[in-house]
Amino acid sequence: MTTVLAAAPVDRLAVSVPTLRQVGDLKRVRVAHADGSAAERAFVRAWAALAAGADPADVADRECAAALAGARLGGLDAATLGDCGLVPAEVASVLTRAAGELDGALHPTTRRRIRAALADPAGGDIPDRPVPAFAVALCRQPRAGATAPGRSRLVLEPPESHADHCWAVGVYGALLADDVGADPAEAFLLGLAHHLHNARMPDAGFAGEQLLGAYLDPVVDRLTALALTELPGRVAARVAAVLPARADAGTPLGRAFHAADVLDRVLQVHHHARAAAFTANQALVDLALVHDGPVVDYHRSVLRAAGL
Repeated sequence: MTTVLAAAPVDRLAVSVPTLRQVGDLKRVRVAHADGSAAERAFVRAWAALAAGADPADVADRECAAALAGARLGGLDAATLGDCGLVPAEVASVLTRAAGELDGALHPTTRRRIRAALADPAGGDIPDRPVPAFAVALCRQPRAGATAPGRSRLVLEPPESHADHCWAVGVYGALLADDVGADPAEAFLLGLAHHLHNARMPDAGFAGEQLLGAYLDPVVDRLTALALTELPGRVAARVAAVLPARADAGTPLGRAFHAADVLDRVLQVHHHARAAAFTANQALVDLALVHDGPVVDYHRSVLRAAGL
């Protein structure tokens, strides 16, 4: 079977990881004016747009552009910048500069699509249109953490939601699609939709799924079909058409999806490991917490006097 690394340049996949890692941190970015993480809000926003009939390719490009800019700007998304008084051209300029710091590792075709989308960026707020109930439920449904048959569960706090994970897989898949010859819109849809069943089914992890045995696939199929009934027929059919690619990595779409899925799962664990090992020296030295400015000398004198 063709592997992801055989289908995509190894060097670009490797240099893409820092970009994907920073995009994934939007799972942990929150703002005072809205509930949920930036990733969860983008997940709901994407499903609302899709359910309203938006072109999946446009939604994918706009959300990938918003994700790249958000990796640098955090909660300063398009809608917030507009609320701060910036006119649309100024908003696009800020977002383009932010995304431009991270898009150098992307396939040239991907980079062109993202830069074009930044001229009409996705906002930060959920639009005034119906949101599928499964999208809201997936924001509440926590991921199981690391599990293995016969072993104690490793509970990682705080747990990410299924919306966080599905959004990340959708964005990663769309960003990697050109490298493996996949359709970015399909990769985005598959990432968003691959855990539809968990809107109703709590996540027991790999260990729990093994215990379900032969019951697992029928349950997943039944609950996925139930979630799809919440979408207009044409949209549901489009989503249903990409779901079979979850089965293996034998197609370009399957390769984009499985690369995105495994990268997000492993990067999430790396996040917890980095957070647990974080030191004050990293903040003070590596991240220049006390940075240059008109009062930096005074700041440093205060810290010396305080023994810090």
